[in-house]
Amino acid sequence: MRILVVDDSKAMRMIVVRTLHLAGYDEHEIVQAANGREAVEAISVAPPDLVLCDWNMPEMSGLELLTALRAAGWQVPFGFVTSEAAPQMREQALAAGAMCLIAKPFTPEDFQEALDPVLA
Repeated sequence: MRILVVDDSKAMRMIVVRTLHLAGYDEHEIVQAANGREAVEAISVAPPDLVLCDWNMPEMSGLELLTALRAAGWQVPFGFVTSEAAPQMREQALAAGAMCLIAKPFTPEDFQEALDPVLA
């Protein structure tokens, strides 16, 4: 399985990747993109089985990325990993087609709870 991690912070991408490994997803191929535009390019070249994306990024926000993917017909499972965890944002994410919103700070158990139904 291929997981695309999208975040404008390289440090945060590395933390998400490490947490995925700690959560037991180390057998999956994990690729990275620094923003929504890079993610669109990566998805068009090699579609992932799951996208984990930050909400706030320059050039194209996570919500804009999700909306663009859905408008183009991509139904790849999509989750947010973000510090934006207000109830309204969760509702907005789910309404746009996200499967989950994992709030920072997070634990490997948070990832397992959100991702096991998709990656099992």
